[in-house]
Amino acid sequence: MSKFWIILSHTYMSRVKTKSFIISTAITLLFIIAATNFQTIIDTFSDGERDQLAVIDQSGELYDSLSQGVEAANEDMELSLYDGSEEAAKQAVQDEEYKALIVLSLNDNQLPEATFYANNISDSGNQMIIQQQMQQIKVAYATQQAGVDQSTLAEISAPVTFNTESLDASAKTDEELSQARGIVYVMLFLLYMAVITYGNMIATDVATEKSSRVMEILVSSASPVTHMFAKIIGIALLGLTQIALFLGVGYAMITMNQDSMTGGVFTYFGISDVSISVYIYAIVFFILGYLLYATLAAMLGSLVSRIEDVQQLITPMIFLIMIAFFIAIFGLNAPESELVKITSFIPFFAPMIMFLRVGMLDIPIWEVSLSIGILVATIVLLAIIGARVYKGGVLMYGKSNSLKDFKKALALSKKE
Repeated sequence: MSKFWIILSHTYMSRVKTKSFIISTAITLLFIIAATNFQTIIDTFSDGERDQLAVIDQSGELYDSLSQGVEAANEDMELSLYDGSEEAAKQAVQDEEYKALIVLSLNDNQLPEATFYANNISDSGNQMIIQQQMQQIKVAYATQQAGVDQSTLAEISAPVTFNTESLDASAKTDEELSQARGIVYVMLFLLYMAVITYGNMIATDVATEKSSRVMEILVSSASPVTHMFAKIIGIALLGLTQIALFLGVGYAMITMNQDSMTGGVFTYFGISDVSISVYIYAIVFFILGYLLYATLAAMLGSLVSRIEDVQQLITPMIFLIMIAFFIAIFGLNAPESELVKITSFIPFFAPMIMFLRVGMLDIPIWEVSLSIGILVATIVLLAIIGARVYKGGVLMYGKSNSLKDFKKALALSKKE
């Protein structure tokens, strides 16, 4: 047992002190801080001045309606009537006295139209707002010409009342689904990144030790099985350290900026008022998912002795987690689909997809227990097979990029 802890400690400390770990962690933390303070950063670099747009109203009746609509739609834009000629206004835009020039007129059918002049039309923000407001003005003119009362038009344009009510008393409401969606999405992303990053790290570590012949010294002082599980747990602790930093900083930043982080994705991916059981399941499925793929990565890493062969051999494992991730993303909007239900019992997909169902739906406890039971049994079976393959695989040298080397590794383990 002491050898196990020595190898575990060495694996953890040797990785946590590396420049790559420190730099990648620092960059990710900076990204989290920047993402949660995005609006503050934008405001810092903004000069605080409103975009000035000149307007020439050839119709003599469109400016007031357009100005009121733009002011209500965007506080950062300000329209002003231009008294000079159109050519002089264009020159003023070129001299950057105005952000753009808008020329308003009525066509042959007495309907509004506009021409937008700017030095650079790649910035479509202002253009879209002007176009939307002009469209509303055009509708108002067209309906007035047709004799349609404005109150009638407003009633026709109003959104239809559409309520959703579940007949199942245990079903979650839209608000509860939005609240759960955030933690589900975060967990899916973390598990996906953890498997790819730390699984690759385990396989590469084993291959590196084999290529430098360090493995021969290690297996002479401790059994290959002890070495394998110590490495898996050591890398797991490294991952938990990194993820704890990400979640801690992320939670602190969200708490500090929760007033400004409203609307958009923050409404869709709410993370508040989620049941404590969802967080417990998140931890359980994350740990089980990591153990499943980490054991597989260590087993595959033991079959190669050259670092350049690692990626080729672990590609099938990467495909598995990618398929699980894509199904889970699909399941965020269709958690009750048959595809999601069936794949939630497949061990390599269960950590993501069963957790998705737990977070988004109210499913029977026996389904969750069955999925966890199958997952645990698979991990145990994979650990037994993996330990035997690892035991023989660490003694194999030379080019190895085929899964046929499993048989050779098993044969070598029996001789030990």
